[in-house]
Amino acid sequence: MKSIIVSMIVAAGLMAAGSATAGAFNTGACKACHAVGKDVVGPDWKVVSEAYGDSKALAAVFKSGFKVEDRKVAAANAKWKAQAAVMTSQYTALIKGHEEEAAEALFAAVKAGKI
Repeated sequence: MKSIIVSMIVAAGLMAAGSATAGAFNTGACKACHAVGKDVVGPDWKVVSEAYGDSKALAAVFKSGFKVEDRKVAAANAKWKAQAAVMTSQYTALIKGHEEEAAEALFAAVKAGKI
């Protein structure tokens, strides 16, 4: 039992080490669908960060309700447009209410190569 608890603590620490935070937002869950340097379920975060330029521009899209037509990468690419429903559900579950913190954490994670 003790070894199971220790393993769980180590796993949680490793997950946190590979994530970036801003305020109360942690990018750990974002890594299920995004990476830097490659597309996964969602687009490469480096491509997203380049499309928006800074966290304020991305936060503005989050705050607008994350409409597909406002998403620079998804609106311009059929592959990501088709994934819009998945991305919207993740936005609703993870980002809504934390738009500025999420955008700041995501840009920090890209810069650090941690997402």
